[in-house]
Amino acid sequence: MTGPEADGDRLDRVATLPNAISLLRLACVPVFLWLLFGRENRLGAALLLGGLGATDWVDGYIARHFNQVSNLGKVLDPIADKVLLVVGMVAILVDGSVPAVIFWPAIAREVLVAGTTILLGAMGARRIDVSWAGKCGTLLMMVAFPLFLWGHRHGPAYALAWVVAVAGLIMAWYAAATYVGPARQALREGRAGRLAT
Repeated sequence: MTGPEADGDRLDRVATLPNAISLLRLACVPVFLWLLFGRENRLGAALLLGGLGATDWVDGYIARHFNQVSNLGKVLDPIADKVLLVVGMVAILVDGSVPAVIFWPAIAREVLVAGTTILLGAMGARRIDVSWAGKCGTLLMMVAFPLFLWGHRHGPAYALAWVVAVAGLIMAWYAAATYVGPARQALREGRAGRLAT
C-alpha cells in the first residue's frame, strides 16, 4: 500500500527499534540512581548518564534513515531526553557535585520549555520541531552534568564541566528565545486547522 493511508499506518507503528531504544534509555534511569545513591559509585553513574546522553541521537538517526519515524517516537524520544536530563540534574545536585549557579538556570529552562509545550498543546497548537540550537544545548548539558559528577568539585573533569555547562546554557537559553516566533505560528496554525474541520 502506498499513499497517505500507508504513511498514516507507518506513523502509527509502536514496535520500532527507535522506540525500543527510547524505552531502554528510560529504563536505565533507576540504574543510574542506584549507582549514584545505592552503590555510591559516582564514576559508574557518570559514565552511564554520559553514555545515555551521547546516544541521544541514535534513535532519531535510525528513525530517519531506516524509515521508522512514528508518532509515538516523536513523543517518546523528547520525553526520554527530558527525563534523563532532569532526573540526572536533580540527582547530581542532591549529591552535591554541581554548583547551584549552574543547576538553577538549567532546570528553570527545562521547566519553562516543558510548561510552554504543555500549554501550547492544550491550546491546540501544532507540534514544534526542536531546533538545532535546542538539541545542541541539551546535548552539552547531558555531557556537563556527568562531568560535574565525575569531577565532584575538583580536577580536570570538573573544570571541563564548567566550560561545557556554560556553553550549553547559552545555547539552551538562545534556543528557548528563538521558539517564541514558531510557537505563535504553531498556535495560529493549530487554531486555523480546528476551525477548518
